[in-house]
Amino acid sequence: MLLTRDKSFYKSFFRLMSALMLQQAVVLSVNLADNIMLGSYSETALSGVAAVNQIQFILQQLVFGVSNGMVVLASQYWGQKKADPVRRLMSIAFRAAIAIAVLLFVLVSLFPHGAVGIFTTDEAIISQGMDYLSIVRFSYLFFAVTTVLLGTMRIVEKVSIALYVSVIALILNCSINYTLIGGRFGFPEMGVRGAAIGTLTARIVECLIVVFYVLCRDKVLGLRLRDFLRIDSVLAKDYIRISLPVVTTGFLWGCNTALQTVILGHMSSSAIAAHSISSTIFLFLKVMSVGASSAAAVLTGKAVGTGNVPKVKEYTRTFQVLFLCIGILLGTILFFIRIPLLSLYTLEPQTRELANAFILIESTVLVVMSYQMCMNTGVICGGGDTRYVMIMDLIVIWCIVIPLSFASAFLWNASPVVVLLVLNSDQYLKCIPAAVYGNSFRWIRQLTRPVEQDESSAG
Repeated sequence: MLLTRDKSFYKSFFRLMSALMLQQAVVLSVNLADNIMLGSYSETALSGVAAVNQIQFILQQLVFGVSNGMVVLASQYWGQKKADPVRRLMSIAFRAAIAIAVLLFVLVSLFPHGAVGIFTTDEAIISQGMDYLSIVRFSYLFFAVTTVLLGTMRIVEKVSIALYVSVIALILNCSINYTLIGGRFGFPEMGVRGAAIGTLTARIVECLIVVFYVLCRDKVLGLRLRDFLRIDSVLAKDYIRISLPVVTTGFLWGCNTALQTVILGHMSSSAIAAHSISSTIFLFLKVMSVGASSAAAVLTGKAVGTGNVPKVKEYTRTFQVLFLCIGILLGTILFFIRIPLLSLYTLEPQTRELANAFILIESTVLVVMSYQMCMNTGVICGGGDTRYVMIMDLIVIWCIVIPLSFASAFLWNASPVVVLLVLNSDQYLKCIPAAVYGNSFRWIRQLTRPVEQDESSAG
């Protein structure tokens, strides 16, 4: 396997990956702060917030799908040095993300008990979840705006803003959590509502920072308020065709992750608490793979946009080695930090034992996931074939893994450890098609069309 010797490739990849990893980290670090601080406050509060976070995870996957669909198409235009189509595609994705956030806000506002009750039948946990949801639902719109704008900056490889946003949001959220969850410095003890206030405040602040940066500081793309009002019907049709499979894949993946909590939550309260702990740190480490996947999508899309097929193949071979190295590193880290991590929580012995077993399983999942996800959603989607991942997920997850998981939990009465292993088996199964189809290069698709440029063009 010949790796690229293009030093600019490695520089661009690791720079993009690092910044995009931080962008994902800010989304999850806010939840991780809630998780750890609530874990030492009350196991019931922890489980209630964990249930609501599954709802937010579905929102995140849908909005990321909207943003990633924009990235796939717009990256090819940016590779051709065309800036105006990028701005027009941003406007389309911006409206779609807001529509999704508003729809979910309305649904959880009308049916809060039903929304939390999907994940558990324990009324004490549902009550805690509803208290958290009553405040955190207002963060959905801010999250949608931030995600699309940072996705737009990702296209033009202007990603340093993610670093500043992540640091500020995390510090702010942790400070408010520390003050309000347990009631310190003269503030009342607010429990889950205090954690929700911290999350909402962090989302608002990060959104304001990103909006200011994009409109007032960025000179590469030069977005203005009027760009948010423009709709290009031709590009809108292209965007829908390309992004619909990406959004569908994100939704299916979000539902799949939520169903893990549904299945484990209906088995025992210990299982849902253990899964909350293990999945939160798992998702936090996963951001490195997500950053690598997103960076690969941008660089692959740019290379396809230039029409340089040999470069695309060379990059793909190099990506695969990098993805495997990242997976092994992440799996090793998770394996060794599980003991000090669990010491941060006040847990019943049964919950602690389950959490430890769950983390051991997820440390192996990280290895295979880093390869298949980065190849499938990064290289192949970035190269223009967005339908492939949707079809693969429909077959592997919804025709194989989910039915087997329900059968394991409710028909065969398997232990939560076995059920979790079955729930994550799709990560292993998807490695084979990722390698075969990825190295066939049949996924290379030229998606752009001639578009008349305005007076502002990519430098």
